[in-house]
Order: sequence, then structure tokens, then C-alpha cells
Amino acid sequence: MKKQIKHRFPLLVAPLFALLIAPFLFVSSVFAASATYDVDSSHSYIGFSVKHLMISKVKGRFTDLAGSFNFNEKGKTIEQATAIIQAASINTEKTKRDNHLRSPDFFDVEKFPTITFTQTGKSKLKGDELEVTGNITIHGVSKSIVLKGEFGGSIVDPWGENRVAFSAQGKLNRKDFGLTWNKALEAGGVVVGDKITLILEIEGVKQKE
Repeated sequence: MKKQIKHRFPLLVAPLFALLIAPFLFVSSVFAASATYDVDSSHSYIGFSVKHLMISKVKGRFTDLAGSFNFNEKGKTIEQATAIIQAASINTEKTKRDNHLRSPDFFDVEKFPTITFTQTGKSKLKGDELEVTGNITIHGVSKSIVLKGEFGGSIVDPWGENRVAFSAQGKLNRKDFGLTWNKALEAGGVVVGDKITLILEIEGVKQKE
């Protein structure tokens, strides 16, 4: 009888041990699937569009940006995304207009030199569609914003760098950030619309271990 107990003991311990370590193996695999990526500013785009004279749209972009995010390749999820944009880098391809946008009437770049974004929750995933919520700070004011977009894909470039890409859009009201300058039109309406659409095309390069 003692011999039977002795032989069965290892058979009972093995499955129990497996059950105990399974959660730790799962956590390790999740972390192993995640990596930090730096935004490749030369292949990324952060722009906007806004109504002009109530009938058309003016588009622009910010050319000086930096950021990073944690990306889970297996789950296609984004965490800890951050971005810093130099407000003075605004470019609508019209020097006079850009200088006005840099002035205290709008961004007041001397006083508020940066626009920042910090992710506040986990991204939601549905197929290749993504939804990321975060806080955006413009003109010294922080507001929550939802960015909706899609995962573009992942690839190893010709130089051996791992890259991923995303596209997204978000909407905000410039008046919420104290950007209130405007002029009324004789026929009704105003020169500049209040609603802004943000347009993002982000390409990230995996940090080397």
C-alpha cells in the first residue's frame, strides 16, 4: 500500500504544479508579445481640417512631433501612447496664416509651445479597428478625446527594423481650449469654424532591446 502512494504522489503533484504556474506563464506571454515603439516623425502625419467661411475646409499639419506607444502584436492593442507636438511647427502652406495661428489670437506658441497627448485607457479592438481614449492639451487646457481608426499592418523594413502603422481621426471644439478668435460675416456665419477634425497617420519603429 505504501508503494502505491509513493508512485501516485508525483502523478498528483505534476498537474497541480501546472495549474499553479499557468497564470504566471500567461502573464509572461502577454508581456513578451508587447513592445515599445517610437513614432517615426519622418513617416508620420498629424494634421487637421476646419471650416472656412462656412463653405469650405482648410487643412494643415504639424511638422515637428515625437511620441511613443506600447504595442501588443498578438492582440493589436495600444497602451501608454504619448505624443508631443511643437505648436510653432503648424503649416497650412500660407505664411501669413501660419503666423496668425502662432499668435496670441490662436495657439500663442510663445506661452504654450507644445500640444500633448497622453493615453488614459486601454485601446478597444474590433478586427483591425481601434479606439483610443486620451487627454489632449492645447493652449494650456486639457480635454478628453477619442481617436478612432485602424491598424495598418506590421512589417520588417529592408534595414531590419520592425514597424507598425495606424491611422485615426478625432474631433474637438477649439473653443473648449480657449481658441476663440473669429470674425462675423455680413451674410451670416463666421470666418473660422469651431469644430476641428484631427487626422493621424502614425508609423512606429520598435525600440531595440
